[in-house]
Amino acid sequence: MKSCLVVDDSKVIRRVARHILETLDFTVAEAGDGREALEHCTVSTPDVVLLDWNMPVMSGIEFLRALGTTPLPRRPKVVFCTTENSAGHIRAAIDAGADEYVMKPFDRETLESKMQIMGLA
Repeated sequence: MKSCLVVDDSKVIRRVARHILETLDFTVAEAGDGREALEHCTVSTPDVVLLDWNMPVMSGIEFLRALGTTPLPRRPKVVFCTTENSAGHIRAAIDAGADEYVMKPFDRETLESKMQIMGLA
């Protein structure tokens, strides 16, 4: 079964994402900030990370940069999932290593299409 780590400081967003991803046959873990997510990845690397931009402790972009320098058995795919929609934010996310970008609010069809694009659904 495919695995996804949902990283968002909002418990509601994590719950919604978990529900959607479980209907797409993902095993889901959650983290409330980038530091917690990075620790999770070093213990159990997921297939994909659904990542919020604005979080306390360590932002999504900081997490993504740290992930790139962390020795892992394999690099997970990363989908930025945020309200930040400027071209500059999207370019920064892609430059930092994001594979896809999703705007909040999202729905099942949007997440499913992104997973298909990345070969995970």
